[in-house]
Amino acid sequence: MKQRIYIHDVAVRDGFQIEREFIPTETKVALIDELSKTGLAKIEVASFVSAKAIPNMRDAEQVLSLIERVPGVIYSVLAPNLRGVERAMQCHVDEINLFCSASESHNRANVNRAVAQSLQGFGEIMQALSGSDLKVNGNISTAFGCPFEGAVAPGKVFALVDQFLELGFDGVTIADTTGMANPKQVRELMTEIAKRCAEVELTLHFHNTRGMGLANVLAGLDAGVMRYDAALGGLGGCPFAPGASGNICTEDLVHMLESMGYDTGVNLDRLLKAAGKISGIVGHDVPGQVLKAGKSTDLHTLDSVASSAG
Repeated sequence: MKQRIYIHDVAVRDGFQIEREFIPTETKVALIDELSKTGLAKIEVASFVSAKAIPNMRDAEQVLSLIERVPGVIYSVLAPNLRGVERAMQCHVDEINLFCSASESHNRANVNRAVAQSLQGFGEIMQALSGSDLKVNGNISTAFGCPFEGAVAPGKVFALVDQFLELGFDGVTIADTTGMANPKQVRELMTEIAKRCAEVELTLHFHNTRGMGLANVLAGLDAGVMRYDAALGGLGGCPFAPGASGNICTEDLVHMLESMGYDTGVNLDRLLKAAGKISGIVGHDVPGQVLKAGKSTDLHTLDSVASSAG
C-alpha cells in the first residue's frame, strides 16, 4: 500500500499577497473552486490582515462567502491577531493559521512584536476560541535561518514547538521562510520535532529561494513528515529575501512524489490545468517546471523531435 502524503496549496494566500496588481475576487474564487476538485488536502484561501498592509487580501470575506466548499478539503486562513481571528470565525473557516518567527529580528520586522508578545496574543486567541471546534495551526517562521540573524539555534525552535503544544494547537508548521534550509539540517531538526509532535499534525513549508526546496522535502520525508505546503506555479516570495523565488511548486511536488510511488491523492492532470492559468492571472512567468517540460511519463514522437530540432 502506498504511503499517503498530504499536500496543502497556499498560492491564493501566500502567492497572491505579494503581487503588485489586485487579483479580482472572482478570479480567486474560480481558482480555489478548481483546486478544490484536484484532491488537495488543504487550501489556504485568504488572510485576515490590514487591507492597507496587504491590498490583495482585502476581499477575504467575499472570497470565503463565494467559494464552493468540497467535503474533505480543509479551507484555511491566516490571521495575525485576535481581530483577524474574529473576522475569520464569521466566515466559517475550517482552520486558522497563527504565526511567529523563531528569530526576534524577523518577528519584529514581520509583525512589529517580540516573540513573547506574539505568544501572549496566541494565549488570548485560544481563550477566545474555547469551546469552538475551529482548528488552530501554529506556524514557526525562519525556523532554519533568519535573513537578519543568520543561523537559528534548534533549541529556539524546539521551545516554540513545546509552547504551541502547551497552548493546545492542533497542528504545527515549520517554515523555511527565506529558503535558507539544507537537507541535512532539515533531517536533523525535523527528526526531533516529529517526536514532539506525534499527537498533532506536522507540516513543512519550504521556499525554493536557493533551489533546494524539493531536496528538503525528501529530507522531511526521511524524518517522517507527511504534510507539505506548496504554491501552484511556485508563486510567492519573501520581502526580506531580495530576489527570492517563491514557495516550492505544488505541481512539481506532486509530480515528484507520485513518480516516487507516494500517494498524494491529487489528480496531477487537473492540477496542471489549473497551473496553466497562473501566468495569465498574475501577468508574469512563474517558476513551475513540470508545466513547461511536461510529465516524465509524457512521450513524444520522433517526428515531433525532428521538427522542433529543425
